[in-house]
Amino acid sequence: MSEIRLESCSYRILRYTPNLVRDEWVNIGVLLHEPARNELRYRLLEGPAEFHRVRRLHPQADLDLLRALGAELEQQIGAANGNPAAFLQRLEETLSNVLQLSPPKGVLTEDAAAELERLYRDHVEAPRYRRAAGTERPQTRTEVRLRARHVFRRAGILHRLTANVSVEEYTEPGDPFRIDFAYRRDGTQGFLHSLLLTGDPGRAKELAYTAERVRAKRAAEFFAITEVEPEVSDLRHQFFRRLLAAQVIDIVPLTQLEPFAEQLRAKLS
Repeated sequence: MSEIRLESCSYRILRYTPNLVRDEWVNIGVLLHEPARNELRYRLLEGPAEFHRVRRLHPQADLDLLRALGAELEQQIGAANGNPAAFLQRLEETLSNVLQLSPPKGVLTEDAAAELERLYRDHVEAPRYRRAAGTERPQTRTEVRLRARHVFRRAGILHRLTANVSVEEYTEPGDPFRIDFAYRRDGTQGFLHSLLLTGDPGRAKELAYTAERVRAKRAAEFFAITEVEPEVSDLRHQFFRRLLAAQVIDIVPLTQLEPFAEQLRAKLS
């Protein structure tokens, strides 16, 4: 059995402090620096539900500022000329009072992308109460995405997939929406994105809109990875199913992801 290789990384939490007098903050993102690969990964708040949570905690929060952070951060990283350490130093020096970075902390991981998802779930997402053992199902998109990564890794195709893919080249400049996984095969671009059938319908609408815009420019196939299979008796599930089917987006529940991954491996080989 091959020995697991762990990489040393450091991470910092991005905090938003809308009220400096009270010195209260809310975590809004994670930055993970992987020196061995000279890479900086990050995840920020995403989706209306997470922004609404910030507004509930801080009614005066500047949501326009928070929504614009992703594009601003992407631009600054691109201008850093492949020097993540220098970028982080400059970021800390130039952040406004309402945006702060936590002190850096070290972590060992075999998969930096999965580690970023775990850190985001632990430090940024709203806490979730777990169900009794044996009845658990993913409660967040992050959990669905992490389970999908594990399946793709076991199937030997994770290295063939590109993660966290920007879609602005197909939609509009500055579009913050990102697809979880993408691949190419035989001239076709493939996209895989996690969705919660019990989650925000806006996520499904964003994916449907993106699929329409992408297909206007190139041949593409889309798949939505869901926590459960849509139930015929559930009106919400059927709304999601019809919305996605209208843009030819196939639903792949986690229970069917392993055979799907095996089929995809054959297509990518």
